[in-house]
Amino acid sequence: MTMSLRATRARSSIDRVTSFFSRIQTAAQDPDALDFTFGNPHEMALAGLTDAMRAQIEPRSVDWYAYKSNERPAQEAVADGLLRDLGMEFAPEDIALTQGAFGAIALALALIADAGDEVIIPVPGWFCYDPMLLAANLVPVGAALDSVDFSLDIDAIARAITPRTRVVIVNSPSNPTGRVFPKETWDELAAVLESASRTRGRRIWLLSDEPYRRIRFDGIGFASPVASYPWSMIDYSYGKVLLAPGQRLGYLALSPRLPASDREELRGAFMPIQLAIGWNFPNALMQHSVRALESVSIDMAELTRKRDRLYGALNDAGYTLTRPEGTFYLWGEAPDADAQAYCDALAERGVHLMPGTIFERPAHFRISLTATMEMIERALPLLVAAAPAPQR
Repeated sequence: MTMSLRATRARSSIDRVTSFFSRIQTAAQDPDALDFTFGNPHEMALAGLTDAMRAQIEPRSVDWYAYKSNERPAQEAVADGLLRDLGMEFAPEDIALTQGAFGAIALALALIADAGDEVIIPVPGWFCYDPMLLAANLVPVGAALDSVDFSLDIDAIARAITPRTRVVIVNSPSNPTGRVFPKETWDELAAVLESASRTRGRRIWLLSDEPYRRIRFDGIGFASPVASYPWSMIDYSYGKVLLAPGQRLGYLALSPRLPASDREELRGAFMPIQLAIGWNFPNALMQHSVRALESVSIDMAELTRKRDRLYGALNDAGYTLTRPEGTFYLWGEAPDADAQAYCDALAERGVHLMPGTIFERPAHFRISLTATMEMIERALPLLVAAAPAPQR
């Protein structure tokens, strides 16, 4: 075998996603294709994004485009944004700028987890957790969300903890379900992790995956677990709120409640570990643009209109759906509990959805709301026609 065992395992884990991605890329060549799969833009980039980068593109010093690590102005801009979002004061030094949330997660794992450690992840959850963990020689352990409302099942997480557990990853607003978890959930989880850490004599860390933090509907508030559990970190990506996933910009932030000794050790390791895992810093232009990008967002009123149009029409047609509280996805049950057959049949008619097999939930499907309203209106008659038969 040429590849390493970890590379083989990671590739096997992500094959269902890469194969699906290849098929969608081919299908998308059809100008009439209605692609509701990945959270990609279907309209031109936000003016605020291009304006922010354009304002920084002319060099203001000889080192404007020199090697960049964690630039202080960018760290300060992120700290200000976190204060606005969470009402907590983050020290700029406790923020590492990364290549999107991918880079932030990779950094967190490199900082606190050793080969063979177990990492608990939500199911259904983001399809890249598994392969990222396997590629890092870590062991993914799934903990199912509540089967009815997809809330975080604290008992399931508690049952998944073993002496080898090192990290628990949580995701709110949650991809693919759109659920936003309240502070009470984080307080309950914090108690479980603190008890388990003391019992086993080894600290369990919490990684809060928050790339959709600013994409929430109906005035729903947001609570981060970093306020409830000191041994926690936040990973964030600007790619979602800017709807520009190809511009890699994110960060890892240590909880302000983290004990001083742990904080000093980790903040001192940011740069050397980011270098060691492959120069995991955003490029110069994106770091120069951070402060301006902090105030740029997709149109939430328009996104809400899309959610309401799709949710309302499909709910009326007989689908069982989870009304999204955040993210830009709609999660529903497939007719006959067979998402693959359902999505394949729709694909033959030019409507492309993501089957729940990608998320280890073969009875469900996901629709991306980043499609245009025109795409939604064209797809709705076909979606309604494919609705499950009414039960007698």
